[in-house]
Amino acid sequence: MTEKFEKPYNPQETEKKIYSLWEESGFFNPDNLPERHKNPFTIIMPPPNANGSLHAGHSLFIALEDLMIRFKRMQGFKALWVPGADHAGFETQVVYEKKLEKEGRSRFKMDPKELYDEIMQFTLDNKSFMEGQIRSLGASCDWSRERFTLEPKIIKTVHETFRQLSSDGLLYRGERLVNWCSKHQTSLSELETDSEEKEDKFYTFQYGPFQIGTTRPETKFGDKYVVMHPNDERYKEYKHGQKIDLEWINGPITAIIIKDEAIDMEFGTGAMTITPWHDATDFEIAKRHNLDYEPVIDFYGKLLPIAGPEFEGKNITVAREEIVKKLDEKGLLIKVEENFKHNVKVCYKCNRPIEPQVKSQWFINMKPLAQKALEAVERGEVKFVTERHERIFKHWMENIHDWNISRQIIWGIPIPAKICDECGEGIVDLDDTITKCSKCGGKVKQDTDTFDTWFSSGQWPFATLNFPEEKDFQEFYPTDVMETGHDIIFFWVARMIMFGIYRTGKVPFKTVYLHGMVRDGRGKKMSKSKGNVINPITISDQYGTDALRMALLVGNAPGTDMNLSEDKIRAYKKFANKLWNITRFVLDNTKDLEEVDLDSEKIKSLRNSKPELLNLEKIISEITEDMENHRFHLASEKIYHYAWHELADKIIESIKETIESTETQLMIFDILQKTLKVLHPFMPFITEEIWSSLPIQNKKLLLIERWPQSL
Repeated sequence: MTEKFEKPYNPQETEKKIYSLWEESGFFNPDNLPERHKNPFTIIMPPPNANGSLHAGHSLFIALEDLMIRFKRMQGFKALWVPGADHAGFETQVVYEKKLEKEGRSRFKMDPKELYDEIMQFTLDNKSFMEGQIRSLGASCDWSRERFTLEPKIIKTVHETFRQLSSDGLLYRGERLVNWCSKHQTSLSELETDSEEKEDKFYTFQYGPFQIGTTRPETKFGDKYVVMHPNDERYKEYKHGQKIDLEWINGPITAIIIKDEAIDMEFGTGAMTITPWHDATDFEIAKRHNLDYEPVIDFYGKLLPIAGPEFEGKNITVAREEIVKKLDEKGLLIKVEENFKHNVKVCYKCNRPIEPQVKSQWFINMKPLAQKALEAVERGEVKFVTERHERIFKHWMENIHDWNISRQIIWGIPIPAKICDECGEGIVDLDDTITKCSKCGGKVKQDTDTFDTWFSSGQWPFATLNFPEEKDFQEFYPTDVMETGHDIIFFWVARMIMFGIYRTGKVPFKTVYLHGMVRDGRGKKMSKSKGNVINPITISDQYGTDALRMALLVGNAPGTDMNLSEDKIRAYKKFANKLWNITRFVLDNTKDLEEVDLDSEKIKSLRNSKPELLNLEKIISEITEDMENHRFHLASEKIYHYAWHELADKIIESIKETIESTETQLMIFDILQKTLKVLHPFMPFITEEIWSSLPIQNKKLLLIERWPQSL
């Protein structure tokens, strides 16, 4: 027995050494794999945000994807796992803004290039740190192919997609309602907003002959249309387009009756005034009826001149009660309902209510792209591991809306376009050569907006493989599995399918595996404020990466949230020690064996006759089938139970009296080596460390040993 097995297994002494051994071997790069590795198997890593440390969700995707890659590599596939890092646009800029605030600085007082350069250095520093953490979790990805979303080749691909969308008539610049954050001064995607239940006052006012309700009196300066359902009997005497004179906040106004089926007759009085510039439903009503609309609130959350001298320039939260007081003095306040509960859309970073604004932005007509993606899924070219998520995908794609891809932030891929000062026309200009507007002849200026991060990351699979000209794209695209969180099925998975088909004519991946959220041991969402966050790096330092990986994999069915506790991780640390002790017993009792030839006739004969080996083959066959069908939660549990309860508790106990025979020694040695191979994708560090001590002829790194296929 080697000396190292005389003391307990210590992952802290092993893991860095083993990872260096793997990296130095060059086998993470599929081009360096032995001859038997022919057919490609590809996973593109969902690029973690390069602005901080990895969290539990990152450790889950690394465990799952590394499991798949190691399994396929051992099966003889030319396995490629492309790592990457995401500049993360708005997310990173918000992180950096907090840093600036602590330093007493503001991005709004900085030169744009200076700010960009500072964030770039901050991101690259974090990127390097994050890559070290990915290595520590055992990721066998090809670092020679590592990509960053802001590298020149990626930017070039994104710009070319922008130009193609324009050429194909799928891109337009127009005034539409967008989610606006008055703190961060940018429009936001739906992903960058949350919906929170809040308690506010609900006011009912007299608006001419109608009673209208609202939680936002500050928007009512722009209300000159009163809308009701055309089938509402209460208002049948009023005709569409009819004008009525009434007294309002700053004096008499003329309002116009609009009949529209979007009105909920059951809510309130069934009549409502609309503020199209600041509400999505109101905006759609105004568009349908070709109504005029104008802003009431500016981009900083302050009232505009339309509010009159008394209120102009006031913050809406301050002005609200003053407006109500004025309406009350006019006898127009009917009632106030306290503690009215309703859902409010807020910025997911600063928690401020979103102030919808009509703004000229770049939009993509998504329906043609969505239709082709739907057809590909219907044909089975893309398969979802979980049927529920396929249904969700289809529903969302069937009801897709045009997409605003403009962001008013510095940090990101710049939009290669010019804007005309005179007519507002947007002109795609990748070569930066256009000086005059083709529509009106006016002067143009550079668009200062950047792309929504999801626009660039939606092109990630083909962009990382150097579409269209390079060898990697030809060999490894379409990729095999896209594994990511179920919460971004709309924002990332759907967009990758749409853009992949649009640019390459092929789906970007064949299978979609979606994991759930990692919660604490009691099923609660992890958060720093609750003190229940499990840091994957800290916990793997304490118990070993293999223990963390097994805790993340066992029982974790695809598409469902999982509970992760320190107790669970500690239990798999004990399992690692059990495996170590099993190895010590085997090596202690097979000292007479010289280097074992695993392909010898003697071992083959044992495999065909010994019940213990035949049973193991059956279990390996079941595990292989589970792995092929993405039932990793079952496969991990089966090999765990086999190693602990079958191998350790039964087989080893049963052979102690016959262990001196060569036949028994060869049998238990064969069982151990096969168990290690099956465990390797789940627990790569300890299995590789044990493997290095086994006396086996023509032994390679366990990383590239053959998966023990059933006989």
